[in-house]
Amino acid sequence: MSSKVNGTDTSTRVRAGTEDDLEELTRIYNHYVVETPITFDIEPFTVEQRRPWLASHPDHGPHRLLVAEEDGKVLGYATSSAFRPKQAYSTSVETSVYLAPEQAGRGVGSLLYTSLFEALEHEDVRQLLAGVALPNEASERLHLRFGFQPVGVYREVGRKFGKFWDVAWFQRPL
Repeated sequence: MSSKVNGTDTSTRVRAGTEDDLEELTRIYNHYVVETPITFDIEPFTVEQRRPWLASHPDHGPHRLLVAEEDGKVLGYATSSAFRPKQAYSTSVETSVYLAPEQAGRGVGSLLYTSLFEALEHEDVRQLLAGVALPNEASERLHLRFGFQPVGVYREVGRKFGKFWDVAWFQRPL
């Protein structure tokens, strides 16, 4: 399957994430753990520690893991995960995108979100939610481009790198 990344035809394809991807997905996520405040995890994960996360994202249902790959190389991934554990929240999912650092700005995040939202249209999902640690202009732009609306900011709710961080929340009906 070919697709367009930044308006250019590529051999990039989006597919469900598998066990074979786990090492690279862990490497990508750990970059954000160690180098950025984008996630509030503090310590990097081992592949074994990430295995339950992978298992919580099957190739069907409302909680998905989609991977973008090009020429056999994982470029990034998008997920939809449980928003809160209580049953009444089951039709709401939290979405996120993580890209290999060298892939930022190529349109891979947009490709992943497009595919994820198309897959979720066939599921019992009503609301998409996203938390964005501030500042993160690229993530804010991505979410606004996909029709998310800002719904509020939790002030200084995460502490990382010796600093407190705000989290903006975005919401979009599916």
